[in-house]
Amino acid sequence: MNRHWVARGLKIAFFALLAVTVLSFVVMALWNWIIPPVTGWKAIDFWQALGLLVLSRILFGLRVGFGFGHRGHWRARMAERWEKMTPEERERFREGMRARCGHHRGRENAAT
Repeated sequence: MNRHWVARGLKIAFFALLAVTVLSFVVMALWNWIIPPVTGWKAIDFWQALGLLVLSRILFGLRVGFGFGHRGHWRARMAERWEKMTPEERERFREGMRARCGHHRGRENAAT
């Protein structure tokens, strides 16, 4: 089980590094295509493009992702809904989640 998490962590780190690298090359290409002809400023290299990405993140707090920053809001809404559920509704919800997440396999094997 521990190897699984290590492999998954390495995979996520690899794809994050790949995304940052590609994004840096995109920033570099766009800068070098637009800024020197328009303003007369010099072209930038990969590391300067990466620095611009980091600087923009610091200055503007740009979010990278697809709404993952709203987890707290989702949790609060779910906690509120959970409190309003009856015990029967809660159990039905748990069963539905077990079925979706694959936990139902263990129960079927235990029943047979």
